[in-house]
Formats: sequence, C-alpha cells, structure tokens
Amino acid sequence: MNSGILETAKNDLDRNGFLDIAVDPKLDLFVEIEKLKKEKNAVILAHYYQEPDIQDIADYIGDSLGLAQEAQKTNADMIVFAGVHFMAETAKILNPTKKVVIPDFKAGCSLSDSCPPPLFQKFKEQHPDHVVVSYINCSAGIKALSDVIVTSSNARVIVESFPKDQNIIFAPDKNLGAYINKVTGRNMLLWNGACMVHEIFSLEKITRLRHQHPNAKLIAHPECEEPLLRMADYIGSTTGLLKYTREDDATEYIVATETGILHQMEKASPEKTFIPAPPDNSCACNDCPHMKRNTLEKLYLCMKYELPDIIMDESLRLAAKKPIDRMLEISAAAGL
Repeated sequence: MNSGILETAKNDLDRNGFLDIAVDPKLDLFVEIEKLKKEKNAVILAHYYQEPDIQDIADYIGDSLGLAQEAQKTNADMIVFAGVHFMAETAKILNPTKKVVIPDFKAGCSLSDSCPPPLFQKFKEQHPDHVVVSYINCSAGIKALSDVIVTSSNARVIVESFPKDQNIIFAPDKNLGAYINKVTGRNMLLWNGACMVHEIFSLEKITRLRHQHPNAKLIAHPECEEPLLRMADYIGSTTGLLKYTREDDATEYIVATETGILHQMEKASPEKTFIPAPPDNSCACNDCPHMKRNTLEKLYLCMKYELPDIIMDESLRLAAKKPIDRMLEISAAAGL
C-alpha cells in the first residue's frame, strides 16, 4: 500500500473513528483475519449484537459479563474487541499491558452517553450514604465512581449481596434498575438513563405480532421498559435469552432485544422460528446503530494496522478496575 494513504487514514482517525482505507474486494477476509490472529497472537472478542460475519470469525461471542470474564483470562498479546467503546475500555482496564483495538472508535453507546461523569459525580455527592452499583454499559469515568459493576446476568445476585438496609444508587439504566428493584424488593435510587435500542420497541406492533403468532413466546431483555416486561413470557440477559430458547419447548419466539442475537439463536436451534420485536418506527427490526458501525473490513484493518487502539490514563484505569474486580469476584463465588 502507498504509505501516503496509510498516513492520511491515520491522520483522519479521530474524525472518522476508523482507518478509512479501501480493502481489495478480492481478499478473503476470513482467511486474512485468521492469518493475522496467528501472526499477532490476537484474540477476537465479539458481542452478540455484532453482524453475523463478525460473530462467525470471533474466538469468543458473549454478553457483557462473559466478555469481561474472557478479557480477564486471555493470554493473547492483542485483544480485538468487536463491540462498542465501553466494552473495549473494560478489556483495557483488565489488561493494561496488552494492546486493545476496536474496529470503529466511534462505536459508542446511547446508555453510556446518558450518564456523563461530571453530572453523576454531583448526583453521588448529594447521596453520601449510598453505595453506587453501576451497569457495565457505562464509561470508565462512571466505573471509577462506582463501588461495584454489574451486568444484566449478575445484577440481581450482586444487589442482593448488600444488606437490605443499605442505600444504593443504580446507574445508568433506569429500566434495568427498576426491574432489579421489582425482583429484589429493593428501593434503589435510579439514575435517569436508558438504552435507545431497548426503549424503542412498539407495544402496539408487538401485540399485533402476538395475535399473528399465538404460539410464540415473547422474550425480553430487562433494559426494556416496564410495560413490555409485563407482557414477556421470559426476561433475561442476552445470554439468558439464548439459553432459554435452546432449552425451552416452544418453537416460536418474539425477541425483544437487539437483532444480532438472532444469529446465535438460529444456529443453536435451526428448527425454531425467531421473530425480531419491531420498533416504533418504519423499520421491521431493531438494530443498534453503534454496534453495527463495526464491519468485517474495519475489523481486518484494525488488526492489520493495530489502530484505533484504546489508551487510558493509569489512575483512571486503576479506579475503574476496583468495581469490576468486585463484580468478577462476586460472580465467580455465585457460580456465574
């Protein structure tokens, strides 16, 4: 490649969020990525919400808890994180000496953005007798202000590990926090944040779908709003939803979470039918625009040139690591 093209792409990295370099369409990217894995001792960690091609080339596919656990134990020299920015940050927090790259640096998160650290710091100061339990879908700055991190897989267990009279702030997802309040009987103080993907589902369209598919079960992620959760036959984390569809006897499911998980559901249960719950717009399914910024081409380029990479201030990393370590310890003790 012309060195000038690469330098231009590097110079434009902050603006674009990725290396804007044309990839030869004749390249077999699956083959090339496998070569790069071996050459660089790299591991690809991918979230369930990634596009199918990325899921198929990944070494590990999981939800936030599984990805954090995998990042903690990897022996790779380079972690290629196919997800959103806060997930790659978490991998860097746990692996300061490893290179962590992400296909598109601008793959952000509406939920994470809804909780700016300076505002949350003031909110926390107003409630000094509260411990802070934060959902992993937040920035390193929020993690550093937290006492323990949770995921949708372990939030109930971790919240119940505190004495019942302990005051708790739950951030940033108000819907997940409200669901945990309901199932634990707690009264946590909730930060007013939400995930755009899980708040956009149309109750009217889902109700219509249920009439069209009377035998289908509605399964939902706890980040969804409470009226939808009341309708659901099963509520669980992304991994929990996948496991439920594998083990349950039904043959049809309406799935109220990001559509990327349907790829794994269809692979695990090809004889079953999975219908994406429709959003309240003109689209038929609900994709996360941030997750879908990552493509196979961008993943190949970030592996080849090891950019964009995650750089983090060490004091921030250490502060953010403490509540993640606590989460991993409680999860391990609980067998999660």
